[in-house]
Amino acid sequence: MTTTSGTSSLEFPPTDPAARRGRAALGSWLLAETAEAPGEHTGPHGRPDADRRTHWFRVMCLTGVDYFSTLGYQPAIAALAAGAVAPIATILLVLVTLAGALPVYRRVAHESPHGTGSIAMLAKLLPRWGGKLTILALLGFAATDFMITMTLSAADATAHLVENPFAPAVLHGQEVVITLALLAGLGIVFLRGFREAIRVATVLVGLFLAANLVVIAVAIAHLVGNPIVIGDWWTVLTTQHGNPLFVIAIALVVFPKLALGLSGFETGVAVMPQIRGDASDTEANPAGRIRGAKRLLTTSALIMSGFLIASSITTVALIPAEQFAPGGQANGRALAYLAHEFLGEGFGTAYDLITIAILWFAGASAMAGLLNLVPRYLPHYGMAPAWARATRPLVLVFTAIAFTITLIFQASVDAQGGAYATGVLVFITSAAIAVTLSARAKRQRAATVSFSVISVVFVYTTIANIIERPDGIKIAGCFILGILVVSVVSRVSRATELRATAVRFDPAASAFVAERPGTIRLIAHEPSDLSSERYRAKLEHAKAAHHLPDERPLFIEITVSDSSDFEGELLVRGVERHGARILTVESSSVPNAIAAVALHMRNELGCTPHIYFRWTEGNPVTQLLRFLFFGDGEIAPMTREVLREAEPDPRRRPWVHVG
Repeated sequence: MTTTSGTSSLEFPPTDPAARRGRAALGSWLLAETAEAPGEHTGPHGRPDADRRTHWFRVMCLTGVDYFSTLGYQPAIAALAAGAVAPIATILLVLVTLAGALPVYRRVAHESPHGTGSIAMLAKLLPRWGGKLTILALLGFAATDFMITMTLSAADATAHLVENPFAPAVLHGQEVVITLALLAGLGIVFLRGFREAIRVATVLVGLFLAANLVVIAVAIAHLVGNPIVIGDWWTVLTTQHGNPLFVIAIALVVFPKLALGLSGFETGVAVMPQIRGDASDTEANPAGRIRGAKRLLTTSALIMSGFLIASSITTVALIPAEQFAPGGQANGRALAYLAHEFLGEGFGTAYDLITIAILWFAGASAMAGLLNLVPRYLPHYGMAPAWARATRPLVLVFTAIAFTITLIFQASVDAQGGAYATGVLVFITSAAIAVTLSARAKRQRAATVSFSVISVVFVYTTIANIIERPDGIKIAGCFILGILVVSVVSRVSRATELRATAVRFDPAASAFVAERPGTIRLIAHEPSDLSSERYRAKLEHAKAAHHLPDERPLFIEITVSDSSDFEGELLVRGVERHGARILTVESSSVPNAIAAVALHMRNELGCTPHIYFRWTEGNPVTQLLRFLFFGDGEIAPMTREVLREAEPDPRRRPWVHVG
């Protein structure tokens, strides 16, 4: 027979003053701000206190720094990709937006009102390890989407700066350095803390949309005054492509390249917790917040659709085709070109400054999205180190990745368009599939059919984009591989942590423990066999092997609910079966749950727990793998190891007896 012990309290960082004084100053500063604490989350995607929520229209502006800012480069990318067909392809994009993406995300907002989005919907629909792996893959695409938003937006901000006629000549050829400086500035903002994002976003979006409205209005007036320009565009369109059906076919082919104009919907759902709902709203039923989110999504889609169509027609008709090519003055900045051309260098410079600001702030929104997603999923699943809950270490990691991407693509807007579109399209496709599965589960036939059609459209668009521009899937694949490697290493290294965020005893369980003050004896029992003979055999073995006193001990049974989960609250229930008194718990891991319950008894109930096990038969390596992936395996030594890591003082550990 052997006896041992171990594990730390149910808190993650040490809280005593001596430990805090002993922690290095840099480490203390890095871990000072936790990204996932309600009301303290850094960035616009945090879960605010109720009194800090605001009107949906202002929250729309927060979404708009990501969504509307694509006007800075979308018309130029569309013209470069589709030429004279760009306006037709853009109209197709608007139809897909209003008839596809918008209905999908209105449904996502209804079913995920707490900002968790389509990823959380799929997590519920695809449970256990299959769901976790799906989430890891989607997080890889999310990282692609948000990281490329940061780097592409910064690169386009650089293009607007360098191409301005008043910019010093020395800036030309320094695009990579300038982009890195913008990304570094973004990282510094988040290292200091990111507050009042909605107020800044409201000002930037208002100025940006007003400036674009002026530019497009003047451009349209120029077209009306010079109808020959439209005639020239139409001649080029019909001469080059002839048959209208052929034009539509070309628009369908180039449509995936225009998918940048679909960005922002996932962000719109992520910021839902910022929306002020009705006074009668509850967290379980935030009807006002949901209604506001749907208005946000619809209004932003309508605004963006109008701007996309108008900007595409005016830029293609008024800007020479060669100016859209790499090195051309309209490359990545078509509307800025029109601002300088028709409104003078003064207004054009003002337009450039506003565009640079909103593009840079779009990167801030993307950074905040990452700071929302990563701490919400990976540490909770045990698939990231515990420090990934803190904002500042993540900011450093994301900034370093952004630097790497910028160096790889040499701060080129065109080169990053494919990767950006891939991330956006996979996100929207996953949302369409999620709402399709949800509608099917609820037996809503009409909704299932319509969302299935939308899903097919987005699947086609995603596959076509990947085939045409494989850079996106390569980058996403690197992110997915990196996340998988980190997840496996972290899951293994954190396997012996206490995983209970809290332990609660129901009245019956509390009564069982109260009857046994001082020392409490727990016999571990497998819930797979609940026969009276099995309980009797376990009790007799414990008495014989461990010289258990002649008293009625408690049995403890852990049912593994979902071994792919990592942490959660434990509810200990007391039941009587065949004359035995039993503590039952559902958990993702048997050893970790037993250790957490024993420590709770010691800390909160003042007991000295003794836990009695039998050795498990089988290959030790196989049993270890079963523990890592299925939550059971060799229970006794793993329970002892969890307790040993949790409680460094052997004299205070609950006792573990194995026979």
